[in-house]
Amino acid sequence: MNTHPWNALNAILAGVIMPALFAAGTARAEHMGMLHVIDGISNTTVTLTAREGHISTGDGNSIYIWGLAAGGGQVQYPAPTFTVMQGAQMNITLASELSVPVSLVFPGQVGVTASGGIQGAITREVAPGTGTVTYTFTAREPGTYLYHSGTRPDLQIEMGIVGAFIVRPTNTMMGMTQAYGHTNTAYDTEFLFLLTEMDETIHDLVEQNRMDEIDMAKYWPVYWFMNGRTGPDTMIDANVPWLPTQPYNCVPMFNPGQRVLMRVIGGGRDPHPLHHHGNNSLIIARNGRMLGSAPGAGADVGRSVFTIPVMPGETYDSLFWWTGEKLGWDAYGHMSTNDPLAPFEYEPDHGKPFPVSLPNDQQLTFGQHFGGSPFLGTPGTLPPGDGGFNPNNAFMFMWHSHNEKEICNNDIFPGGMLTMAMVEAYTMTNMMPMATP
Repeated sequence: MNTHPWNALNAILAGVIMPALFAAGTARAEHMGMLHVIDGISNTTVTLTAREGHISTGDGNSIYIWGLAAGGGQVQYPAPTFTVMQGAQMNITLASELSVPVSLVFPGQVGVTASGGIQGAITREVAPGTGTVTYTFTAREPGTYLYHSGTRPDLQIEMGIVGAFIVRPTNTMMGMTQAYGHTNTAYDTEFLFLLTEMDETIHDLVEQNRMDEIDMAKYWPVYWFMNGRTGPDTMIDANVPWLPTQPYNCVPMFNPGQRVLMRVIGGGRDPHPLHHHGNNSLIIARNGRMLGSAPGAGADVGRSVFTIPVMPGETYDSLFWWTGEKLGWDAYGHMSTNDPLAPFEYEPDHGKPFPVSLPNDQQLTFGQHFGGSPFLGTPGTLPPGDGGFNPNNAFMFMWHSHNEKEICNNDIFPGGMLTMAMVEAYTMTNMMPMATP
């Protein structure tokens, strides 16, 4: 899992070129060097209401959806994320304002019972004007799961009734944050990647009450989403008022050496190869089960990949970290081997010079997120009025679908299933103890 030099150079270029993606402003982590917790519902008794709404895309389009609203809140896409503890007794009541029957299923959860409503092909459904259905189960196993409509899932998942369901283990050791209750699944920060797609034609036909004209054999998506947003909106702050039905963002921010838990979900009907520049990641679990050789062994048969092959309806937990190891030059800007090492710095590259001669300032175009220096955490000279959006001089790596058409919004690049991961240098205020890679 060595960092490739080309990826580091791409990160430097990203600091100059990619700021155009951040026209609406860069989302910032609330606690640098501390645990980022995925936003979600931790209540175990919840009412979800299926209703219609609209979402926005990065090219300025508006698309009709069916979504879920928690309690009396706003309908949203994707459906609200659940984050509960192992052993939680779940009571999820589904109500509906839609003109068609709707239901929920919870793959990976055992012993789910449903009461109320009418019996559908898969589970009990809420038919128009027939009250509610309550789904009851125990979240027995930790892991990353999804939930979605069990009524015409080919259509209703496409319309937006799909969400993430995260179960946290109770048997963590020594106060560490662990994905599956084992030390080799420990992590420092976590981010969700719920990947979906949309065929705009289907949504238009549903909105126009022409559902009998829908032909799923002609399915042709033109929008691709991370956590319900297309790029570059993935990088705007969560819960911004101008995206009321799309509360979740997707901006991984972390420090060198931090173990980043990527919770990845294939929420649509197409596969999506999720490519993370900067380093390989280690897949430690699939579909809510550790990749272990035997009970108690942890994720000892995890798989190192540079692209996570996300299949429809499946989930993956993968650990990513970046230190600058084996770049062949000092990414932290140390000019001498006598300078103190940065946290988790690769010592053999300490003090090695940057191998490229940079042009002078007059020959450069400075983006708003470039700090004027190729070195992590080291600002450089900038012309007046330039920069300022990247005060910690982070390295930026594009994380995106490796199916190139999926990083467009209806054929407009950049967009779609695309975000930027930001490696930010440690400061005295954000240094925290971490899980050892």
